[in-house]
Amino acid sequence: MNKIKLASLAFAAIAFNSYTAQSQSLGNLLKKVKSATETKPATTQTATQTTGTTATTGTIAKPSNLEIGSGIKQALEAGISKGADQLSLKDGFLGNMAVKILFPPEAQKVEKTLRSIGLGSLADNVVTSLNRAAEDAAKEAKPIFVSAIKQMTITDATNILLGGENSATEYFKKATTAQLLEKFRPVVNASLSKVGAAKYWGDATGQYNKLPMVKPVTTDLQGYVTQKAVEGMFIQVAQEELTIRNNLGVRNTPILQKVFGYADQKK
Repeated sequence: MNKIKLASLAFAAIAFNSYTAQSQSLGNLLKKVKSATETKPATTQTATQTTGTTATTGTIAKPSNLEIGSGIKQALEAGISKGADQLSLKDGFLGNMAVKILFPPEAQKVEKTLRSIGLGSLADNVVTSLNRAAEDAAKEAKPIFVSAIKQMTITDATNILLGGENSATEYFKKATTAQLLEKFRPVVNASLSKVGAAKYWGDATGQYNKLPMVKPVTTDLQGYVTQKAVEGMFIQVAQEELTIRNNLGVRNTPILQKVFGYADQKK
């Protein structure tokens, strides 16, 4: 009888332990399912957020040196050529207050005096003729800029891409100023004669120098207009550079999008 009781107790213990183990296993399984259910939306949300960030900002791989060189040259040739063409048009200088050539600083008293004595039209003729000469000279600029772009090294291109907003302008100043001055001066000289600037200038300074108690003005007009024309070119170059860097609309090829998109990330 005692053996039967012991056997019954043993079976009961085994059954209880089995039930407990199953309950614990079932409980652990339910906990895992519950945990997975609770964390899954968070994971999905994170993935969604990550996907959204990628779609919005993206991570552009670093372009190769060849791509950087190609992209920079492509952008600059298009932009700088456009700027040079604009300045070479009629009123390219005269109609653009950023580059318009006025009386030389030392001769502004001449202009003021002429206008005060009713010779304003003579002063206007001088200003117009100076700017016409610069517009003629601007036609010589594009081949010089294009040549400088073609001679650009990979290092130059990388420094321009990742440099300041005027990095390209500074590069062109170093690479082209001497050539521009050399090319512009004879064109300015010929143009000043063609448009009558020398005559207008002679008339203006002559009238002024006749006035009593004034210091005669003897400005080198050719040198002044040549210098101002070159300065105007670089002002235009700087404007085009800002457009290239900041206007997404000009990034109209895959290489431009990659190169300048990468530069945006590095800012």
